[in-house]
Amino acid sequence: MANPKADLLRYLQIGRDVMLWKLDGLGEYDIRRPLTPTGTNLLGLVKHLAGVEMIYFGVVFARPVADPPAWLADESESNVDMWAKPEESREDIVGLYRRAWAHSDATIGALELDTPGHVPHWAPRRNPVTLHQILVHVVAETHRHAGHADLLREHLDGAAGHRPETGNLPEEEREWWADYRDRLEQAARQAAGR
Repeated sequence: MANPKADLLRYLQIGRDVMLWKLDGLGEYDIRRPLTPTGTNLLGLVKHLAGVEMIYFGVVFARPVADPPAWLADESESNVDMWAKPEESREDIVGLYRRAWAHSDATIGALELDTPGHVPHWAPRRNPVTLHQILVHVVAETHRHAGHADLLREHLDGAAGHRPETGNLPEEEREWWADYRDRLEQAARQAAGR
């Protein structure tokens, strides 16, 4: 029998797990360093998603998280949720994300999919929302950032895929991947030269 809430929660958990394994085995510098011109970094993505869950499964349904981090309400600093300050440890951010999961899962478990909510930062025409809409939104946002994290991690040490043990890529040797990349580069240059 179909259970849309359980399906959505399963996909959300897959994305959550991906985000945390992307930190595994990396040092403090690599999980924090900005790897794009806009400063995207692995630990910042995890911090951002903790805030996303606290807002969308907390504030939106009038079920605020107990003792939210100060930065969640701090509008004085742009992108404060997209990077970890030196005093914010990996353990602090991961713990915050896990606490957000627990709160989100409690909200999801307690409410029906058609339960209405209100997203304060969305335009009035997009409100009210339902738990179902918010679940879809947060699953999409989590997986979008998991894709970002996948690219960042691959750039750092070559680890790619959505699971550390098998990933979702063909199982080929490093040399095969280097040859494959070279073929793609050659094809791109040929197409550009036409």
